[in-house]
Amino acid sequence: MIGEDRLELNDRFIKVFQLLEDKGAIIKNDRNGRGIGDVAEKILGNKGYGHIIRAFLNPDDKRVVSYSQARKFCREYGINEDFLLDGTGTPFGFDLPKRSTDTVGKFSKGNILFTTVEAFAGSSVDTSSFATEDSSWFTLPGLQGGGLVAFQINGNSMEPVIMDGDIVVCREVERMDQIKDNEIYAVKNNGSLWVKHVQRIYHGGRVTHLKLISANHLEHDPFVEEVNIHTRLYRVVRKITDF
Repeated sequence: MIGEDRLELNDRFIKVFQLLEDKGAIIKNDRNGRGIGDVAEKILGNKGYGHIIRAFLNPDDKRVVSYSQARKFCREYGINEDFLLDGTGTPFGFDLPKRSTDTVGKFSKGNILFTTVEAFAGSSVDTSSFATEDSSWFTLPGLQGGGLVAFQINGNSMEPVIMDGDIVVCREVERMDQIKDNEIYAVKNNGSLWVKHVQRIYHGGRVTHLKLISANHLEHDPFVEEVNIHTRLYRVVRKITDF
């Protein structure tokens, strides 16, 4: 009999698979390297086992993904192992390091991670990439919960909306359909980080590219970034200005 932990693992597998479809990293009927057969080859070792992947994705089927298969899935598609295997953290990208607690169980360091642009842009699922001396925690009234990161803006591309030296606080966006065009996001892609107004560009019914637009459009032209499995977006929820 399949244990409850395996059923929960498979439920998370289904969720992450759907998120990868939203990102365009997987297209079930694709014949150019992103189809369900390609998924089967990567995690089951045989392109002909696509029917097994489809069984995992069917909540009514008795077949469920194994932990070893789930680990391969994580490595191949940049998924956070803690989320898929244990249900902690977020499915993709950067996860905040664990906060320490005091003797009464309250978070003693705050819920917003303040770090450098370089540390944030270069971070992946491995939270050890955040150097201790470059990171600290703080809190702000009205901003509760986890998944919040803050860093200082360098440059004038978002002036006068966000000034050079301002600090922005951002919260990760899990799905492309949660993005609202023309709002401001931190866009993390392939080791680079931008804070821009964002517009989605669709092709074949999915978001394939993002148009990144500076508020200071006289000095900084818009540009387009391709969306891939490494693209992460964080909505800017607060700006801190040093008067």
